[in-house]
Amino acid sequence: MCHSWAKLALGVLCAAAFAQQSSVIKVDVKLVHVIATVKNNSGDLVGNLGKADFQVFDRGIPQEIAVFDRTTEQPLSVALLIDNSGSTAIELKYEAESANKFLKALFNSGNSNDAVQLYTFNDEVRLERRWTRNYQSLEKILKAMKGDAGSSIYDAIHYASQELELREGRKVIVIVTDGGDTTSATSLHKALFEAQLADAVIYPVVVMPITNPAGRNTGGEHSLIFMAEGTGGRTFFPTVGVELDRAFADIITELRTQYLLGFYPRDVPLTKDPFHALTVKVKPPGLRVSARNGYYGDSESDARSQAGGDSVAPERKKKRQDQ
Repeated sequence: MCHSWAKLALGVLCAAAFAQQSSVIKVDVKLVHVIATVKNNSGDLVGNLGKADFQVFDRGIPQEIAVFDRTTEQPLSVALLIDNSGSTAIELKYEAESANKFLKALFNSGNSNDAVQLYTFNDEVRLERRWTRNYQSLEKILKAMKGDAGSSIYDAIHYASQELELREGRKVIVIVTDGGDTTSATSLHKALFEAQLADAVIYPVVVMPITNPAGRNTGGEHSLIFMAEGTGGRTFFPTVGVELDRAFADIITELRTQYLLGFYPRDVPLTKDPFHALTVKVKPPGLRVSARNGYYGDSESDARSQAGGDSVAPERKKKRQDQ
């Protein structure tokens, strides 16, 4: 009898030890979403590819694509950010007209759940209208804009990204400005960090009343290009009028000709840095793809300190649960 009890006790201890070990090494990975735009060598959008045409690499490790969709069917949340700083005063009327055309085209096509949240910003960021499909209310706000004070581009992206993080489906930031940031409390890298956490794609539209580089804030323009490329977006440099209208039309076309890829990270080596570099490729020759260059996920500290690792910004997960 004693021998049987000893064997039973040993079995219980082994099971407990195994369960404890299992809880340490278990990895509950998060689905990573990637929005991809594909063009041919002539710059034309390509919208007829299939799942097998794509390859995704997380820190160089090939990943299995678990989710694939041509994203016209995915609801779209657009944060529209309009710079109404003092330097934009002359162009605001034209920017409002083009933005109105963009909104009308957006609501007239695509998913019936598509919605827009409107911000204006100078040295302060103002949320003018929460998620809506009411075109008339947005048009009224845009027509009433006045230009004044400095420009807080990074703050605007920061706040818009935090709102977008709670949305489902595709998430896009369209920012209309004439140049660089002058008054933000948020840094360039912090703004990009927030956008990448939100899975948001940034489309800067840099309106250029001055076409000579000597008279423009080219440093600010390069920062916007950096953020667009980091999220898989594209930067436009139109003048007011027809070129500005075309820029908005091109954004609509891209949004309707994109792909949604999703994968659960597997066999990815962990480092101290939670930023995971991503590479997206297409197999057919003569095509090029634009997609986000990374995401924030598991790191060595997460593996050591957490029993399970849904580790995409754990503090953000708590924030969501507290709301």
